[in-house]
This record gives sequence, C-alpha cells and structure tokens, in this order.
Amino acid sequence: MLNNKEGQKVPSASFVVKTDDGFKTISSESIFDNRTVIVFSLPGAFTPTCSSTHLPRYNQLADVFKKQGVDEIVCLSVNDTFVMNAWAADQEAENITLIPDGNGEFTDKMGMLVDKADLGFGKRSWRYAMLVKNGVIEKMFIEPQVEGDPFEVSDADTMLNYICPDLEVPKSVSLFTKPGCPFCAKAKKLLTEKGFQYEEILLGEGIGLTSLKAVSGRDTVPQVFIDGQHIGGSDDLEAFFAQA
Repeated sequence: MLNNKEGQKVPSASFVVKTDDGFKTISSESIFDNRTVIVFSLPGAFTPTCSSTHLPRYNQLADVFKKQGVDEIVCLSVNDTFVMNAWAADQEAENITLIPDGNGEFTDKMGMLVDKADLGFGKRSWRYAMLVKNGVIEKMFIEPQVEGDPFEVSDADTMLNYICPDLEVPKSVSLFTKPGCPFCAKAKKLLTEKGFQYEEILLGEGIGLTSLKAVSGRDTVPQVFIDGQHIGGSDDLEAFFAQA
C-alpha cells in the first residue's frame, strides 16, 4: 500500500541540483518551512503524460495558485539534475520548480518509491500531488495503485478545486501558429483581450502541416482549441467570443 501522510511533516532530505554556478545542495527544509507549497511527483521527465498534461497544466495555472496563497509549485521526479534541467527547458516551464530526487531519498521516505524494473526504469516515484503548509502535509492526492500509470487525481485542476472549490477554473487553450502569420497575431490578441492564457504550438518545431491536419482537420493556421474543443481559426474564434 502507498502511504498517505496527511498531517505529518514532510521528510528531511537533500536534493543535488546543477546551476550555472555548479552543483549545489537544496534541503527539503528550505523548500517547505514557513511556506505553502504544492508538490506533484511523477514517474519520469519526458514521459508522455508528464510532458503533455501533468506539468503543463500546473505551469498554466501557476498564477491562479499564487493568488490562492501558494508560494511555489514543485515538480519532483526520480531523475538526475541534468535530465530535469533539460526537461524544464524543453517544457518552457518557467512557473514550476523542477527538483531532481536523483537518489530517490525523498520519494522513499514519502513511501512513494515503486519498482518499475519491468519497464527498464528501476525505482521511480508513484504519481501523486500534495499541498504542504509550513512543512506539514495538509492534503495528498495519490493515484490509484493499479497497473500502468493512472492519472486521475494528481492533476492541477483537482488540486485547485481542493484549495478553492468555488473558483471558476481557467480554460485550457492551445493555439497552433506559425511565425509572421497575421491571423495568428489576431487570434493571440483576441485571447489576451478576453483574459485567456494559452499554449502556443509553433509549426516547424517538430510539428508540420500533416500533424496539424491530423488533429484539427485543417492545414491552415491559426487553429485554436479551448478545453479540448476545436474552435478553428481567428474568424471562428471571434465568432465564438461573440456568442459567449
């Protein structure tokens, strides 16, 4: 059984990180003491669910969490610091602090270290999220212990609903664009004016027109998705807002 540690102090552990000035060690006390911190832990950097959904949504909602009194959002994984640094750069996760639990020390003390040797991963963290206030775990969302990599309760929206259940959750917006496109600029301006944050996906960065057509049914930009609903181009977006 995985351990729910609500009401307990977070474990004391050390994390080795690589910065521009070299290696340094961060203590768990420096992360959690006298602060409100969200931690979400996952099996590994660059893995599909972690990269496509888990981390991006926390990054997107970071400003919302901050307004609810959260000082920092920490993503933890049993990976080394070089992997975590590369993943942070790849994800452009400027609102999230990625912490490498390279030796699995913190994860083991949390009772969340699991054996994924069948996948060639070795010891990794089970997927979970927790809210920590002044070093004490107030709430944990632990994924069900079933086969595979479940992702049902440790997501950003579930955490936000716990912290502020009456808050209207910001919509998830994805926008496919290409450089120099005036219609893309129009769509981005519309979204900004309406107060929508969005994930911009640039064509040409590993994504081509074939991929765009596969997900949207169109080969023109921009293509806008709101909460998974395909809105369309800039004129379609304008019509969408006019009907709202």
